[in-house]
Amino acid sequence: MARLISLAAGIMPEATPAQLIECAAAGNFDFGGMWAERETWTPATTRAIRQQARDAGVQLLDIEVAWIMPGAPDPWLSELVDIAAELGARNLLCVSSDPDMAATTAKFQALVVRANGTGVRVNLEFGIFTEVKTIHMARSILEAVEGEAKALLVDTLHWARSGGTAADLAAIPREWLSYCQPCDAPAGAPDLSNFDAIIDDAINRRMPLGHGGLPLGAMVDALPDDLPMAIEERSAALRDAFPDLTERAREVARTSRAWLDTRG
Repeated sequence: MARLISLAAGIMPEATPAQLIECAAAGNFDFGGMWAERETWTPATTRAIRQQARDAGVQLLDIEVAWIMPGAPDPWLSELVDIAAELGARNLLCVSSDPDMAATTAKFQALVVRANGTGVRVNLEFGIFTEVKTIHMARSILEAVEGEAKALLVDTLHWARSGGTAADLAAIPREWLSYCQPCDAPAGAPDLSNFDAIIDDAINRRMPLGHGGLPLGAMVDALPDDLPMAIEERSAALRDAFPDLTERAREVARTSRAWLDTRG
């Protein structure tokens, strides 16, 4: 069975929402990804993107990013749940920079409640660039949250850099999984005490599937065969080599499918 792949929005940070739809279609991806900024997203944007996606035959796998911050709950995050539902997106990606785990749990729970019954799943992503740094911390939050809309998102880079194992992945309750974010990268981690280096690793130094040193095979083998994959190849080299967004999308689709085909 061929793996279902999506064009993660982070691959082309300079793209407009409309271009993200165009590129997902041009690359013949199974799904598209979307990035929504509060400063520029309006109800008219939702209507236009919903119609464009329908016309192009592109279903959105996810929309990014619901970023939990310290302090009072941010109304924009609840609005993102509604936008995802209106667009027919399957998932909303959520991360937390709130060091208070009780507060993070409560805010995540509120988003899950908002999403229940809409068809949207709120996916908590862990990573050393956030306050939910490991798969074990993410599991603790998911275990404390109720609702069918909760999910746990695994990004290969963040899983590897935070010391995750294949056994950790295999132990995730299957009902918590809605999609994953594979990429490759150099095997050597950056200085984990240097936040700038961690961010640079995440947004500039990822590689095509099978071209780096991450344990991609172990990740794929430990997750369900039918789990959709949002290819998260955020790479300065890719952006420089393929400034044309359509060609970039096609290249990511080509290299990703070539590696996935070798997995059987």
